[in-house]
Amino acid sequence: MIENPMISFPLLILFLPLLSFLILIFFGKRLPRQGDWVAVGSIVFTFLLAVYLFVQMLMNYNPDFSNSASISWIDLGAFKINLGILIDNLTIVMLLIVTLVSSCTHIFSLEYMKGDIRYNRYYAYLGLFTFSMNGIVLADNLISMYMSWELVGVSSYLLIGHWFEKDSAANASKKAFLTNRVGDIGFFIGIMLLYSAVGAFAFSPIFESISTGESIAGATLTIAGLGIFMGAVGKSSQFPLHIWLPDAMEGPTPVSALMHAATMVAAGVYMCVRLFPIFTPGALTVIAYVGGITAILAAITAITQNDIKKVLAYSTVSQLGFMVLAVGTGVYTAAFFHLLTHAMFKANLFYCSGSVIHSMHHALHEAHDHDTDPQDMRNMGGFKEKMPVTYYSMLISTLAIAGVPLFSGFLSKDAILAGTLAFAQHHPEHFLLPLFGFSAAAITAFYMFRLIFMTFHGKPNMKSIFKDIHESPNVMTGPIVLLGTLSFFIFYTLPSNFNPIKDKGWFTDLIVPRNSSVPGSLTANEIAEYAHHAHYLAMGLSIAVASVGILLAVLMYFTKTLSAKNISARFGFLYDWSLNKFYFDENYNRFLYQPFMRLANTVSWIDWEFYDKYFINGFGRLTKLFSNASGKFDYDGIDQGLVDGFGRVSGIAGKFLRNIQTGRLQNYLLFVVAGILVIIIAQAF
Repeated sequence: MIENPMISFPLLILFLPLLSFLILIFFGKRLPRQGDWVAVGSIVFTFLLAVYLFVQMLMNYNPDFSNSASISWIDLGAFKINLGILIDNLTIVMLLIVTLVSSCTHIFSLEYMKGDIRYNRYYAYLGLFTFSMNGIVLADNLISMYMSWELVGVSSYLLIGHWFEKDSAANASKKAFLTNRVGDIGFFIGIMLLYSAVGAFAFSPIFESISTGESIAGATLTIAGLGIFMGAVGKSSQFPLHIWLPDAMEGPTPVSALMHAATMVAAGVYMCVRLFPIFTPGALTVIAYVGGITAILAAITAITQNDIKKVLAYSTVSQLGFMVLAVGTGVYTAAFFHLLTHAMFKANLFYCSGSVIHSMHHALHEAHDHDTDPQDMRNMGGFKEKMPVTYYSMLISTLAIAGVPLFSGFLSKDAILAGTLAFAQHHPEHFLLPLFGFSAAAITAFYMFRLIFMTFHGKPNMKSIFKDIHESPNVMTGPIVLLGTLSFFIFYTLPSNFNPIKDKGWFTDLIVPRNSSVPGSLTANEIAEYAHHAHYLAMGLSIAVASVGILLAVLMYFTKTLSAKNISARFGFLYDWSLNKFYFDENYNRFLYQPFMRLANTVSWIDWEFYDKYFINGFGRLTKLFSNASGKFDYDGIDQGLVDGFGRVSGIAGKFLRNIQTGRLQNYLLFVVAGILVIIIAQAF
């Protein structure tokens, strides 16, 4: 029995969702309400345990707090693997994020998924996903993390493809699974490189070995670090593996809020923060550019999307790019800070979009309209008065993601931009990185307010269904109000200050950068110091670009002083690129999938038409010919000639001997006398 709550509570947080999954997958249909109360009760309980751990963290206020426990899993002498959990401040904050958003998703789904044909299976898969995600958070070694990493991939496949009777959902789930496998191959190679050099999977010995530079360093360490980062490229939907996330919106909207806003896609960022000491300066530079390119490309793509969930999907990709950019420029604590704030306001944005879609479904059903797309913002408009709770909550989260002061996103985004700006000031050759960051920030403000104005303001675009648009039930608006409230700055600056433009608070006190940086680079504290000096310049630029983005959205979609249609026409092919997502899917299909399929078909033809027919079948024919000759020789020569001949000789001899063996005594005496005579005669000669 484990008595330490700092070990026992995390273990309960880890395994209760797994227990929920097992109960629902085997017995869900037999339980009242198909067992949704089992799933909701277990997840809410894990959230309460995470709150307890979080309160203990705040009460102790120890930046260096760390606790761990492990057991031996495989022990083959020279090869050993221990499975264990690591609990520190980073773990506790991430557990709080996962359990909070998962609890909100479970509660929100009670109404959103009501009457679904696979209701109990949906809740079972949510439990499996939460267990897998908690496994990544609690892992103290690369093997435990990798196993949970793959389980998250399986869970995402099951949840994205929940409505697998739709081809689009089935294809999206396969696309997500296979695209993530590409990144996971790199992750596995990185793990094996580290193990072959260090001889351990646990984080602590790997970090210690890297800090001394004895076991692994230089190009090998850079390659290992980039291999590990490939896992994050897949899971966190970074360029060029970002293509799966927008399609994953085919899954239920609460799933999008849980997996594609707050937890699964954040796993890659969390992993990079947890394993930051393994990244060399060269690896960090690559990471920074991948994040920067992702942030700007996804933001540009989101501008022209009309599906409300697709806008939020590309927004998520862009914000994840911000976080990866922060890791690459060294301010990885800012990346984790943005992961925390983004989890709250982006999950809320998805819930709000789900509330709107839920209402649209109801209105279209009442109008017997089965052709209109309930997610297309061009079919909305004027919903503000009909859905006030959803509107104001979504507006708050939009202000947060746009980086407006008084809201959480301003604090975390400002920290990232300050770090990126400081990095460029000390490395002017990388001036593109802050350009990517500030440009993406401006575009974010624009497309998010475009979403608000197209959905909630102006005149209804479909008057036939407008009368049936209504606010969602309390079970759906409850999580919306909670997460909207958590989008205010005050929850992240207490207890140190109440200043809305300072990020000093419990997070920056307890989640501090470590000096375990790789040799040859700046220490984490030095990076944080440089970012601090760039803070006010970055803050001013951040507010300026956000204001420009919001102003353009107001002029184009609220007052309509500027014509969005005319402006888009002026951009010509650039508008088409954005609308068509830079043709990534088309180009992948043309230059990757189709050539690969042609290669596969060619290999298949060679295998079947040449190898099988001529080599394998030819070998078979030769074998058959040899077998026939051997059989004929065996039957005609050996069997009939030698074996049967020996039998015939034996038969003749036997027949002759039978004539001798008469059984008459006088004959035997005669033979004896004759034999004696023969002997005497022979001796005489």
